[in-house]
Amino acid sequence: MLLLALQGTHAVQPESVAQAFGVDWPHLLSQSISFGIVCVVLYKLAYKPILQILETRRQQIASGLANADKIKAELARIESERKAVLVKAEAEGKQLIEEARAAAARVGADETKKAMAAAEQILVRTREETERERARMLADVKREVGRLVIQTTASVTGKILTADDQNRLAEETARQLAF
Repeated sequence: MLLLALQGTHAVQPESVAQAFGVDWPHLLSQSISFGIVCVVLYKLAYKPILQILETRRQQIASGLANADKIKAELARIESERKAVLVKAEAEGKQLIEEARAAAARVGADETKKAMAAAEQILVRTREETERERARMLADVKREVGRLVIQTTASVTGKILTADDQNRLAEETARQLAF
């Protein structure tokens, strides 16, 4: 508006406006060139390296995210393998337990058979021993009865029995006592 007001009164020259605001063209031109040089130097020495660092970091972040995705996929694969191994180990464990139970049952049955056979042998030996003992006791009883019969006969008859008489009486007594 000020320019319009000034234009309306008389023709305004750009130099007069610049002088009115205190613009010194040689200083303005030198400061603009200095500012341009500073901008170029800052662009090359500061802004460009910062952009390169930011791009490198962006690539590292993208690489890290890609690696994180790969790691997640690998962890998922490892987890599924771990679960498969656990399932397989559990199945093998159950199979081993069943095999152990079956083996224990077989061993138990074998041991039972062996124990029954040993018990049967003990019973047979006991019966044989009992029969031998019975036969020995019967022989002892027969001898004792025969001796008592001979002694009683000798006492009753009052006669001394000869060895033949004693043998004959012992045999008759044994025949009569035969069980």
